[in-house]
Amino acid sequence: MPKQRITKEMVVNAAFEIARKSGMEQVMVKNIADRIGCSVQPIYSYCKNMDGLRKDVVKQVNCFIREYTAAYIDKNDLFRSTGNAYIRLAKEEPHLFRIFILHKREGISSLDDLYQSEADPHMAEFIAEKLHISIKQAKRLHLNMLIYTIGIGTIFSVTTPGISADEIYIQQEAACEAFLRQALCSEE
Repeated sequence: MPKQRITKEMVVNAAFEIARKSGMEQVMVKNIADRIGCSVQPIYSYCKNMDGLRKDVVKQVNCFIREYTAAYIDKNDLFRSTGNAYIRLAKEEPHLFRIFILHKREGISSLDDLYQSEADPHMAEFIAEKLHISIKQAKRLHLNMLIYTIGIGTIFSVTTPGISADEIYIQQEAACEAFLRQALCSEE
């Protein structure tokens, strides 16, 4: 029987599945080799540096999350449904949600930098048009909701047996209303 050729894609996919099921801390050479069904030697040939492999896993996590959230976004209620999609992700894929939230982000030294790197560039325009507010007010509202959703999603992803999704959605709605009032009261 010929030996199975282990590819980098196989290694990254196995590492992703381990991270998805058990968290990034379980992405270790032995666990990857066990998942693929090979010795550790082929894994070491691709993983001279575990940080590089973890970066590849984070890229795959980010791709998964883009596809996941896109599947749950309602084009008629883009803003609200995006927040709800992230909460749903936190419940259904808690390890991937934590990897997405907790991975190191380079070049971020302000909340504006964070907003520029994490937000859809057209969301503020969409919010402004839908809510009849200025772009500046929409960005402020959106940033506040990003921060809030990240926080409540993180709490949601680490609670056992878990807070109900309905309770989280109600809290998210209340926060949105409060942030909207704040945005409306802010000066142009």
